[in-house]
Parts: sequence; C-alpha cells; structure tokens
Amino acid sequence: MSSTALHVIREEHFSIAAVLRSLRLMLQRGPDEDPQQYFDAMRAMLFYIDEVPERQHHPKESQLLFPPVMQRAPELAQTLEQLERDHAGGEKAVRDLQHLLLAWELMGESRREAFTKALGDYITFYLEHMRLEEVVIIPAAQKHFTPEDWAAMDAAFAENRDPLAQGATLDPEYERLFSRIVRNAPSPIGLGGRSAA
Repeated sequence: MSSTALHVIREEHFSIAAVLRSLRLMLQRGPDEDPQQYFDAMRAMLFYIDEVPERQHHPKESQLLFPPVMQRAPELAQTLEQLERDHAGGEKAVRDLQHLLLAWELMGESRREAFTKALGDYITFYLEHMRLEEVVIIPAAQKHFTPEDWAAMDAAFAENRDPLAQGATLDPEYERLFSRIVRNAPSPIGLGGRSAA
C-alpha cells in the first residue's frame, strides 16, 4: 500500500531518530572548549523534540492512526495503550530534560550526571516507541485500513510535516531553529560546529 502518510511517518521517524542520535553523540563528546555552543545546540534539539514530534507528529498518530488500528485489530490494545501513554507523557519528559540541561549549564558539573542518565533513558525509550510503531502498528494499518482511513491520514500528514524531514518544505518559522541545529549539532543531522564550505 502506497500512502503519503506512511511515507511521512517514516521520514519523520528518521528525522527524530537522527536528532536523538545526535543528542547521544553530543552527550558523549561533552562541552569541551565551547560550552556556549554545546548547550545552545542541546537546547535547540530538545526544543525541536518538544515543538515538532510532541505537538505535531504524535497528535496525528493518536487521532488518525491508533483509533482505526484499535477498532480493527483489538489484539493490539495493550501495545496501543502503551504508545498512547508514551505520547501523553512525552511533553513532560522533554520539559524535564530541558530543565535538567539548564541545571547542568547554570549549576555546573554536579548536575551533569542527572541529565546524562535522564537523556540516555529518554533516547532508549523513544527509539523503542518508534520501533513498536513501525514493526507492529504500521503493518496492522497496512492490513486493515480502508481507502477512507488512508485518505484522512494522507491529508493530515501532508498538511504539516517535520521541518527536518527529507523533502519537507522548510517553514520560515522554523528556519532559525533548523539553522542552529545544523550549524552546531554533530552528524548525522549537523555540521558538528564546522562552517559550511
């Protein structure tokens, strides 16, 4: 089944995973010689997660993907309930990370370990969340969805897309955020502080 929505979900998952992996790389690298650039990049990436996946991507999944899967594949109820709990707690989790990062930046090394543990746990949790959607929920949707289900999903997912996703048109509102992430974050999504040639 070819679907705009499935294509967008997978592209957005790829972008989210790239940001999560860049956060992990930055955490391993540490602030080094340029703590201001380091914390700026970390803040920008956490803001992206709060702004785009939490406020745009997850609501579309919760409203348009999960309900028809629940209706037509009730055996997946437990998994869908877990994914919904993940969505419901996502904003708080990323806001907690933003607070822990600020504590490390302002209060110093004594606060680093708390942020490191929380971010590591969050990355593991989020990657597993997306894996469940891709290996359990999306195949169920492909098996059970009607053309009407796909039409509603395609329209919603085409309407607003992750500005970091490949092929997405960059909304001017996100241009500054995108530039900051690309300029300061390591590969796979950024230049790692190197200037573009």
